[in-house]
Amino acid sequence: MKIALVGNPNTGKSSVFNLLTGLRQHVGNFPGVTVDKKVGTVTIAGESHTVVDLPGTYSIYPRSADEQVVYNTLSNSTNPDYPDAVVVVADASNLERNLFLFSQVYDLSIPCVLVLNMTDIAQRKGISIDQQQLEATFPGASIVAMNARVGLGKDRLIQSLNDLFTIGSKNWRAFLPEHHLAPIEDLKDQEQEAEARYAKITELMPIIVRVQPVERKSVGSIDRWLVHPVFGYLIFAVILLIIFQFIFAFASVPMDFIDASFTELSGWISNQLPSGVLSDLISQGIIPGIGGVVVFVPQIALLFFFIALLEESGYLARVVFIMDRLMRPLGLNGKSVVPLLSSVACAIPGIMATRTIADWKERIITIMVAPLMSCSARIPVYTLLIALVIPNERVLGVLNVQGLVLFGLYSLGLVSALVVAAIMKGLIRSKDRGFLLLELPSYKRPQWKNVGITVLEKVRVFVTDAGKVILAISIILWALASYGPGDSISQATVSAEKKAKTLGLSIDETGQLVASEQLEKSYMGHLGKAIEPIIQPIGYDWKIGISLITSFAAREVFVGSLATIYAVQDEGEENKRLIDRLRAEKNPDGSPVYSLASGVSLMIFYVYAMQCMATLAVVKRETKSWKWPIIQVAFMGVLAYLGALLAFNLLS
Repeated sequence: MKIALVGNPNTGKSSVFNLLTGLRQHVGNFPGVTVDKKVGTVTIAGESHTVVDLPGTYSIYPRSADEQVVYNTLSNSTNPDYPDAVVVVADASNLERNLFLFSQVYDLSIPCVLVLNMTDIAQRKGISIDQQQLEATFPGASIVAMNARVGLGKDRLIQSLNDLFTIGSKNWRAFLPEHHLAPIEDLKDQEQEAEARYAKITELMPIIVRVQPVERKSVGSIDRWLVHPVFGYLIFAVILLIIFQFIFAFASVPMDFIDASFTELSGWISNQLPSGVLSDLISQGIIPGIGGVVVFVPQIALLFFFIALLEESGYLARVVFIMDRLMRPLGLNGKSVVPLLSSVACAIPGIMATRTIADWKERIITIMVAPLMSCSARIPVYTLLIALVIPNERVLGVLNVQGLVLFGLYSLGLVSALVVAAIMKGLIRSKDRGFLLLELPSYKRPQWKNVGITVLEKVRVFVTDAGKVILAISIILWALASYGPGDSISQATVSAEKKAKTLGLSIDETGQLVASEQLEKSYMGHLGKAIEPIIQPIGYDWKIGISLITSFAAREVFVGSLATIYAVQDEGEENKRLIDRLRAEKNPDGSPVYSLASGVSLMIFYVYAMQCMATLAVVKRETKSWKWPIIQVAFMGVLAYLGALLAFNLLS
């Protein structure tokens, strides 16, 4: 059997889904659209049944892509996701509004269960619901009281579903009264029907719901600060600062461990297997490719752990509320602020966090500009180039010039993201007008089970979906860097070994020199030579060109590529030695390759360029299309080239 989960936002629908399915769930997409489909399995009377978690909606009538999915699924019996039963999750403390959606679903003649969730909140408000009267009003429908966040009511819900399956769909329809409202596909005037439905619900409320006056604590004093037009932003900024400091402080430890482990594994595999193509493919292509996927897991897990805490507690809705006023004129949404700020750590979890944005246009714009925020992968590039071309001096005796340049690069990325968003607002056409329909939920203590399931789901989606693309591109890059036309690689090896012997280099230095010569003669090296005429106007030579290409895998690869190309050991004092070598590098005319002009040009290039295949893989996954990643690479590439060209010519 197939069970659909339906409900208003903030009714605890996800908690019910997690309670029924646990870890037996996965994320796909509905046919023909980019809306995520969460599917899980539940065991009822010894048999496994499918549970489909439909997007949250206030009405069957569609106003967004998410709500269109709900309408298409429930109104068309030929739809592949058409359910045998529907579970409508309602907020027991706000039943009048929730009954509107339930009554619509009930009138579709699909066997249904009404879950009165959040009964603990209703009790604290002095609200009691006459379930017998409610069942009499909607004959055939089962009414189940639950507190899904703590697991109460699961057995009652499963029993109700079992009863529905026992009765059968045709027999269930016999319970329906002859005077029930017509199915939605027969309605001509939605507005008139909605008014009639609300009028009927309003008449029912005094019969069904009783409210006892209770003395309760007001959250108004808390919200007075959290949504304040000034203090609200300051509090949010402090919370974000704490979160990002925590991520930077703690994610680096497991990330370094993962990076070192895969490096050691690569070396061990290389030593264990007989030398040859298979050994090189596994040790230099596949293992580093897998490592490039897994190394992001700590950041993703930590970020979504904190986002889940903020969402579970009810605070995230307050953030969206206060930020919407600032973001909307730029074509963004209040919900865009979390993905953009998350991208300062890494654009990958930032882009994944855009799923909370319901409007398609606003979500796409957020996804497109998120990589313009300077992420942690740019730090090694910025650090090397700033130390290389920016003097270590102070302004006014206090401010460090190098620190100001770093701050300027981050500021440039932020301002550029906002400007591009405003431009894209006018370029991207959408039939739907963006709006923010938001309910401020009550504050709750986060449930660790729900938080854990959320984190595991995000990590699993990234590793399984984005990981495939990352691994494939890693193997392609390895092949381009390992092979060359004809016997060019073997000739380069012989030439480098002779040169090393003449210069009296050590074994390690000889290995680095051989690697440098091989890279120059590889397909990747030829590609670097081929693009040299294009990058010369912005101050780069073919060696920098190779580093630009290899760093497409990840921006931080730029530093390692330069170290290999210039035959410098990447150990101990490698940064100092690399900087000295870069400073000594000369153009054919004797001018330095790494001047102030070319150095600043490179920094600006890395502010804008989409040099991260992992991000592209996630963009493709989130948009369900290659169209948007291609557009992203194109416009960010144009910005990078023009910005670098302007900087180089102004400073030359």
